[in-house]
Amino acid sequence: MEKEAKTVLIVEDSPAQALALEHLLEEHGLKVLWAPDGQAGIALAHQHLPDVIVLDIEMPRMGGFETCRRLKEDARTADIPVVMFTIRDDATAALRGIDLGAVDFIPKDAFSNTVLLETLRQLHILPEATPGGREGNPMIAQPPGRAEESGEGHVVDPLACP
Repeated sequence: MEKEAKTVLIVEDSPAQALALEHLLEEHGLKVLWAPDGQAGIALAHQHLPDVIVLDIEMPRMGGFETCRRLKEDARTADIPVVMFTIRDDATAALRGIDLGAVDFIPKDAFSNTVLLETLRQLHILPEATPGGREGNPMIAQPPGRAEESGEGHVVDPLACP
């Protein structure tokens, strides 16, 4: 018996960015809904009760902070995890988002899609990555012995070094 696909609501005012996210998430077997602003996002959240909401901050009509606050104050949507996914990368914005109830704050950069997918795994929206999925990824260190066999080197986390 097949499990029903989990639903992600993207609240993003840029159609191009929303489409790129939609493509990424659908490739991972997720059902995707899109709202172009916070007001439409709240309406879709009430109508569909998605498994997670990916929320931009800078939007017309109603921004992401106000949208998050309203979602978390409403009993119907309070338990839906909200991930802020935004161009903003300052600590003040991140802390404000977390204080309002977001489970994660992801600045849009070269790694943001990978970070978003990992956040969705941790929320059990996506299944855990299989060990085979790590092979060939230069950003993830291979187990000892495997790198030598494949000819790939280890990637070292500079923060983990003494």
